[in-house]
Amino acid sequence: MDDAGAQVGDAADAPPAAGTRLSLRLPYREPFDVSGIFGFLGARAVPGVEWTANGTYGRTLRLPHGPATIELVPQDNHIRCEVQLSDVRDLGSAVARARRLLDLDADPQAVMRVLGSDPLLAPAVTAAPGIRVPGAVDGPELLLRAMLGQQVSVAAARTAAARLTAALGDAVPWTSTEDDAEVSSELPPDGTSQAADTAGRHALRLFPAPQAIAERGRDVLRGPKRRIEAICAAAEALASGQVDVHIGRDSDELRAELLELPGVGPWTADYVLMRVLGAPDVLLADDLVIRKGSSAVGITDLADHSQAWRPWRSYAGMYLWRSA
Repeated sequence: MDDAGAQVGDAADAPPAAGTRLSLRLPYREPFDVSGIFGFLGARAVPGVEWTANGTYGRTLRLPHGPATIELVPQDNHIRCEVQLSDVRDLGSAVARARRLLDLDADPQAVMRVLGSDPLLAPAVTAAPGIRVPGAVDGPELLLRAMLGQQVSVAAARTAAARLTAALGDAVPWTSTEDDAEVSSELPPDGTSQAADTAGRHALRLFPAPQAIAERGRDVLRGPKRRIEAICAAAEALASGQVDVHIGRDSDELRAELLELPGVGPWTADYVLMRVLGAPDVLLADDLVIRKGSSAVGITDLADHSQAWRPWRSYAGMYLWRSA
């Protein structure tokens, strides 16, 4: 087992253009709510960047030494992670990002002891033991996608992110070899794309870098001018280093930086902290779906009631999302 907590299986050096392929086992603590986290990621999968098929989830990664892809497959007691790397030096980074994305280092028993002791939340905990909080593989990407998703549906946010990626995202120098299907980069009128499923791995791109969005986002993004300007301003702040969104940041300092950006309010800032930093005690109390979920389980005063869930309010929020 390496430092990132993965057991390495078979490895094969493919031709240089195809990178290096590795098969890894990513262990986790039981129980693990596979359907919950894979469903969350699948519903938000951006065509061209991410794909889902037959219970698996895959995506592209922007790593220090070049692009990569991961495909995550649930197995008994572990996640099988198929990695394709431009440079094998990025293996540790790829594994760490995969683990953060699926929250594989969580302690579900500790979470369940606290949340399961609340009689109003206990039925949801029993129904979905081992719930996870989805993480993020790239801080800037998560912030920009959160802003793309403000005040629109999940489907509309996926469409906007897919259009941005098709226009500004860098191509990955390999594609899947499972079959010879070709995928158009054009989105059909309904905003969906074949690239969301198995065919998506044939037209792979990296989510656009902040610099690309800062320079050309105004030509590609659609919608209210204020929203477009806010997204491009955030991209400029990320590209210049004015705002640095990564796993090592202090949560209070990062939150303050985010709130200084136009178009970023408390919900977006806290959502970034929860997913990028893996903050376990962030409750998105103003989220309409969470409020609906709290009403569904019989909670009348969420702010007061949630104090008993510390330090696991992020996980409680996932249960409330599901209850809604």
